[in-house]
Amino acid sequence: MKKQLYTLTLLLAFGSCMAQTKFWKPAVNPSEVQKTYLGWNNYQKSHIMLSTDFVALDAKSNPITKAAFLQELTSGNYIPVALESDKAALYYQLFKIEPTSDTSIKASIAETAFNEIQNYKKEGEPFPAFSFHDLEGNLITNETLKGKIVVIKCWYIHCAACLKEFPEVNQLVANYKDRTDIFFISLAEDTPEQLAPFLVRKPLSYAVVPDMKTYMNLTLQLNAFPTHYIINKEGIIVKVLSDSHSLEVALKKESLIEK
Repeated sequence: MKKQLYTLTLLLAFGSCMAQTKFWKPAVNPSEVQKTYLGWNNYQKSHIMLSTDFVALDAKSNPITKAAFLQELTSGNYIPVALESDKAALYYQLFKIEPTSDTSIKASIAETAFNEIQNYKKEGEPFPAFSFHDLEGNLITNETLKGKIVVIKCWYIHCAACLKEFPEVNQLVANYKDRTDIFFISLAEDTPEQLAPFLVRKPLSYAVVPDMKTYMNLTLQLNAFPTHYIINKEGIIVKVLSDSHSLEVALKKESLIEK
């Protein structure tokens, strides 16, 4: 009787696990999106956000950590593909790179994944102490921003990707204009003399701090631009992100938590 009860318990547990496990299908054909570098690049920019939170699956559909997922991508043997899902969470799975695929895809993914790993390692750490003066002469420090969610954009004038997202980040500032507990600041490599005329032609709604090249390279140890930080009200780095779309998603989540 005890053996039958034990067997029944196992079957129920197994059935429960199976009910909770869902094998989502790829939202696109993994072979199709890697036929050309342009096709892959367009897909990656539109559908893959490695900076954000996501459920990671290996090539056999087994759950793995985000860190392990990114590490596999640095090998240059896999592409990340979004899966169809009726859940709010993002699901990404590893798929083998085809032997006939453009070698630029392999190199691009490996480089992107390496940068994402460096960013991911910073999450959960305190943001380094700082004392900046923006272009308006305002002093900005850890103390003046205490109790606020801080959004930081790292960039420079000649970074095409940094400039391309100006409309998106400006809209983000507008979306949170009523949230006095959220502060937007940008760190730029360039001098005040370079930034002043440039920002007249191409406005940025963030507070702009000039001459930050050494700080970003040595203190923040940035690997790529643009890079965005979200810092919570306790001064802890919540997210380090590589694009404005990922920033929008992550800030929405953090703003709801801290509201």
